[in-house]
Amino acid sequence: MPSPLPRVRLGDEVYDQLVSRLLSHQLAPGDRITVDALSRELGVSQTPIREALTRMEAGGVVVRHHLAGYRVAPELDRRSFDDLVELRLLLEPVAAQHAAERGSPEQLDALRELAAAMEAQESGPDGTQDYAAFASLDARFHDAVAEAAGSALLREALGRLHTHLKLFRLSSGRRVLTEALAEHRAVVDAVAAGDPAAAAAAMREHVERSAARFSTFFS
Repeated sequence: MPSPLPRVRLGDEVYDQLVSRLLSHQLAPGDRITVDALSRELGVSQTPIREALTRMEAGGVVVRHHLAGYRVAPELDRRSFDDLVELRLLLEPVAAQHAAERGSPEQLDALRELAAAMEAQESGPDGTQDYAAFASLDARFHDAVAEAAGSALLREALGRLHTHLKLFRLSSGRRVLTEALAEHRAVVDAVAAGDPAAAAAAMREHVERSAARFSTFFS
């Protein structure tokens, strides 16, 4: 019988576990997610399970069916993928530009720490466990750039895209991890230098290269 999850930040613990299963493909598109079964398996009440599923539903990765519970949503199709990339290219370079103009020393330190945490990720036996952790850190990194931009509306708009949950479902390749690290460093360096044009260019290059890596899913 599995040990109950720690009671500290229980909702986040449950959410992270479910996202990890999603990104490691233990939960496949169309799979039914049973709240009662998860409650028994994880040793928690149904409340944090439902809270986690509500968050995942907002991210578009699970779908709630009336009287039928939750199922894992289909992955992005090509048109949705292209739309997501287009929105990222409109918003994220602007966020990086403003971060270079307005970011505080504390916010820059947070960006450095997140970039370092991603570089410190160690590969598990099959790469899946650290892949899920990397996806979480990647989401936090991009949110930290948006926070440093000083625009609540811009940050909210980027957050609503749930980019990382959607994209990282498409692949579990190590290439996604290793190539992104240098791109993140370029963004941090430009923001730290207070160079808005370089920060915007570095973020644009990152989004474009990320799109190219994930687009192989459709080829």
